[in-house]
Amino acid sequence: MAGERERLFTTRFFVMCAFSFTVFLSAFQLLPTAPFRILDLGGTKFSAGLFLGFLTYASAFTAPLTGALADRVGKRRMLVACSLVIAGFSVAYATSRSYRVLLVLAFAHGVFWSGLLSSSAAYITDIVPESRRAEGIGYWGLSTIVAVAVAPTIGFWIYGHGWIWLCAATGALNLAMAAIAFSLPEPQAPAWMGSERFFTRRLLEWRVPAVSFTLFLYSFGYGGITSFSALYAAANGVVPRGIYFTALAVVILATRPLCVPLADRVGHKKVFLPSLLLIAIGLSLLAFGGTRPWLLASAVVFGTGFGTAYPVFAAYVMRHVEPARRGAAFGGILAAFDTGIGTGSITMGWIIQHRSFPAAFATAAALAALSLPFFLLTEKRLLKAGHGEPHPSPGSSAPGGQSQAAPLTPLESPWSGGASRVSTRSEKT
Repeated sequence: MAGERERLFTTRFFVMCAFSFTVFLSAFQLLPTAPFRILDLGGTKFSAGLFLGFLTYASAFTAPLTGALADRVGKRRMLVACSLVIAGFSVAYATSRSYRVLLVLAFAHGVFWSGLLSSSAAYITDIVPESRRAEGIGYWGLSTIVAVAVAPTIGFWIYGHGWIWLCAATGALNLAMAAIAFSLPEPQAPAWMGSERFFTRRLLEWRVPAVSFTLFLYSFGYGGITSFSALYAAANGVVPRGIYFTALAVVILATRPLCVPLADRVGHKKVFLPSLLLIAIGLSLLAFGGTRPWLLASAVVFGTGFGTAYPVFAAYVMRHVEPARRGAAFGGILAAFDTGIGTGSITMGWIIQHRSFPAAFATAAALAALSLPFFLLTEKRLLKAGHGEPHPSPGSSAPGGQSQAAPLTPLESPWSGGASRVSTRSEKT
């Protein structure tokens, strides 16, 4: 029936939510406790900080490759394989007796972590309706936020009983991830039977990392918040020290279900651009002060923008990417996002040490402010270039009852010498 909303909440959707919840429940039991294990093994605070840094950078640098590999061999296969390999890392972590070995393992872990993230994001994009894509990605992402909210507390409780018990718990969750992924059907036939070699110049979806530098500019500040908001609170005598994280999680859980579905109805850019502005303002509030009122005000403003921006950006970009290339595209998005987090944490730490907390957050706010003009400049040049404008077509309805078509443009297939017909509909502005 015309005007009826396509179904979003299916069995596969909820299974993917369960998979992602388990992924982050496992990871965020390990990530906050691993630095303590490194210190126990004789490492310094600097080497303890390298654990997350190595994992994040390895994930960022390899995500475009692992995402493209998921397109080639199948997203379900990639999810199962990465889950099993990471379960093996849990065993290796448990048996290691040197903090240097832990750091090497973290770097290798990051490669398969990127495979999990890019494959699962591409999978969820395949199964949600295009008309509700931002909403679907947003709701799916809430499962990871809930996991992150509870995982550290559980992880520290288990770690109190011993490092081996923690590794055993995360390993069991990794095996559960593999079982969940194994139960999923492949959303579309993988391209592994194609005749083209894997390593070609068309392996990477190069436009996506370029425009995704927008995410680098604003996730730079998120890296600083993750590493230093608790220290900033302590320096200003604010208790509890984790008040910013708690407020941020509550704000995202409250605002994302309201803001993200709106983007599907009124246009992704109309929601994404204000979100970038809110992120910059939220970081600016931290530059003005670190007392409780400033921290809470920043968490509300930053959380509203940050919790909305990613799913809306991903939905917008996917409208310009061939379905068979979604893994590679999400790999590019992940590369920019994770590189921003890692770079922000390291750089802001240096600024805080040599200048002050306000100077560091002012720098992050300035970079976040640049994300808006950068996006407007690059998306016109990279995403829409050569794709034409939308043309009316029967049976395609845009918000407000206006007809809006998705013109089919021949693009060179990444797996064969022929051409494929894909939708390249331009976003409403």
